[in-house]
Amino acid sequence: MAGGLASAQMPGGQGMSPGFAQHRPPIEQSFGFAHGQFWNNPNMVKRLNLTDVQRKAMDGILQDHRMKLIDLHANLQKAEVELEPMIKADTPDRKTIEAQIDKIVTARADLEKADSLFLLDIRMQLTPDQWKQLQALRAQRMEREQRHAGDPGGWGPGNKFHGPGGPFPQPAPGGQPPASAPQSAPAPAPESGTPQ
Repeated sequence: MAGGLASAQMPGGQGMSPGFAQHRPPIEQSFGFAHGQFWNNPNMVKRLNLTDVQRKAMDGILQDHRMKLIDLHANLQKAEVELEPMIKADTPDRKTIEAQIDKIVTARADLEKADSLFLLDIRMQLTPDQWKQLQALRAQRMEREQRHAGDPGGWGPGNKFHGPGGPFPQPAPGGQPPASAPQSAPAPAPESGTPQ
């Protein structure tokens, strides 16, 4: 969620802050699937019974966070760019490089901290009942994803062939694509007179 929501590139943003890979901080995990500006999603507004006051407050929190991210991302990028010539030097100075790596680690930690504080500020806008409802929706979503992950053939949630509403039906047992899935065209026969 620090990708979709906390990094504030919503919607269709750049994803999680660089360097975090699959790591998800605890507060981000607690939000689960609520990517993006969920407080402006009509379905979520109705299910959580969000008020206009809450939604306006969350918009303000998001705007403030996005402004902070400009500087935080710039700090990280500068630190990484400064490291490049140090690594490429004919005789790298280990002490200098280690100090620069520490700067990069600190810049990444600052990004993660800002993301977590942003999520905390959003969390503080929700009532106890709204938070419980969000957690219940998260649990339902996780249960559905776990069921899909056990589909035969390993065509899990990330696969383009997976799921109702996807381009193709579920695979047949044994991991074979369904008969309706497009088949690869056979390679064309070589023209006569061409070397094999």
